Amino acid sequence: MVKIRLTRTGRHYDPTYRIVVADSHYSRDGRIIEQVGFFDPKTNDVKLDEEKIFAWLNKGAQPSDTVKSILSKAGIIAKFAASKK
Repeated sequence: MVKIRLTRTGRHYDPTYRIVVADSHYSRDGRIIEQVGFFDPKTNDVKLDEEKIFAWLNKGAQPSDTVKSILSKAGIIAKFAASKK
């Protein structure tokens, strides 16, 4: 199963995260298929590639709970749900 999830980057005690598409069988920081965004929890800075995210959601990729929350705040989940109707 393909998931949209976070991988940890950054320094010790100063994490940043990449939002990636990866197979659920690989480790958190293991092999990825594609990077679709970036998240910095310290500044709440979020950069998303909406086109790539929509493409992966249409292909059946499942976002993790945290990524789903980030996408909801950005309005992407609502746009995706509206496009399905």
